[in-house]
Amino acid sequence: MTSSSPPSQPASSTSRNPSIALLLIVTCQLMVILDATIVNVALPEMQRALDFSEAGLSWVLNAYALAFGGLLLLGGRAGDILGRRRVFLAGVLVFTVASLIGGLANSDELLLVSRAAQGVGAAFAAPGTLALIATTFEEGPARTRAVGVYGAVSGSGAAIGLVLGGVLTDWLSWRWVMFVNVPFGLLLLLLVPVYIKETDRIRGSRFDITGALTSTVGMTLLVYGFIRAAEDGWSDGLALGSFAVAVVLLVWFLIWESRANQPILPLSLFADRDRSIMFAGMLLLSGTMTGMFFFLTQFVQKVLDFSPLKAGFAFVPVALALMIAAGVVTKQLAQVGAKTFMLVGVVLVGAGMAWLAQIDAGSSYLGGLLGPMLLFGVGVGFFTVPLTVVAVSGVPPHESGAASSALNAMQQVGGSLGLAVLVTVFTNAARDAAADPPAGLDPAGIANYSLAEGSSLAFWVGLGFSVAALLAVTLVRAGSAAPPAPVPAPASDPESGGAESGAKGQGAVETH
Repeated sequence: MTSSSPPSQPASSTSRNPSIALLLIVTCQLMVILDATIVNVALPEMQRALDFSEAGLSWVLNAYALAFGGLLLLGGRAGDILGRRRVFLAGVLVFTVASLIGGLANSDELLLVSRAAQGVGAAFAAPGTLALIATTFEEGPARTRAVGVYGAVSGSGAAIGLVLGGVLTDWLSWRWVMFVNVPFGLLLLLLVPVYIKETDRIRGSRFDITGALTSTVGMTLLVYGFIRAAEDGWSDGLALGSFAVAVVLLVWFLIWESRANQPILPLSLFADRDRSIMFAGMLLLSGTMTGMFFFLTQFVQKVLDFSPLKAGFAFVPVALALMIAAGVVTKQLAQVGAKTFMLVGVVLVGAGMAWLAQIDAGSSYLGGLLGPMLLFGVGVGFFTVPLTVVAVSGVPPHESGAASSALNAMQQVGGSLGLAVLVTVFTNAARDAAADPPAGLDPAGIANYSLAEGSSLAFWVGLGFSVAALLAVTLVRAGSAAPPAPVPAPASDPESGGAESGAKGQGAVETH
């Protein structure tokens, strides 16, 4: 295999005010994560305002997921080559302009185009968030705390999106779920150049065009296949065709990357067993989280008859529990260890899913939903923060963008895959329940009964995802609670101006 080390690497990048730099970085991460769910509660209003069909309405979510998931690997490598701050800001600019256009949209077609453009911007901005943390904060407690905040924001973003979407839709209009990104995007464009320095470009480097094309098209078709399967079933011809072509392209991509001099995704990232397990853990957890939010959003609005505002606030406890748990992990990670926190976290997530699986059409919010939602929030907080720390531990600076994009890709693909599986389970169970309901139910009662029965079975399958994640975490080395040895930096290219000295100490992130 040909070496994947570039001629030179980015130098160390520091900030004149690390606290403000971290606030700016996680603000962008929050924007791109919550935008996957912020429109959920607003969908009925969008449908009425722009005359969406039922099939077209789902693409308000899918257009974003498709562009985001498909371009993530390209976005991460672009930052490594062109400069992470530069690509980060370009992504934020595209995302902000697309958000403005989406808020002003007067047709369903324009809104869908703007959502896809948001996904493109997110794909180039998101990989830079974790990579900029790695180059802004020195190895040690400071970087561990920063990664902890990043993990908390990433984990709670979906819940915050539902809360914010409900508030904006109820108090203002659906257009504000798009407009809300504009002031934050402008703030990032103004302040990031002031508080975050640019990383050095990798001199003599070039884009892996074959890798970029095969990964982008392959990932896009993979995500599309999952979306199509969720809508039309796993026997749908387009879904199966998308999967088949995606598999061919992604296998080609892996073969090519194993031989490329400067791969878009260095396969050496997967050589570390713990990091590979973390990628798998993110894949499984994202499927569980996406399914939980998707089905509970429907349950509280259709069965419990919550307004958009009340439905949004129903998820506040999840976000609060997650952020409090993440704060505990960040402070105690050195004493307790990453593996212990992850094991406890995934057990709590599984317990929450098992509890949610008990719901029926008569379940109340306080009696049937709040308890398992709190367990779920604490579990995700305990799981995601150490997962993120371990996933970026020991990654060389010139590969931090690729590692960040790989982790984000696992989150996006895991969410799409998990939702496709759970929606299939839900659809079949709900159809069976509607065909044989308890006696005496009116049509509305039958609808609520079938939705509850389908959701219950979907939560049981979500528990299966949690069990798989638990089994994966048990394979993490017990020594992962200890700080890893720094990864040696590649030799500096004479033309780079001695970049290796600036990268000293940037090769690893503490995982304890």
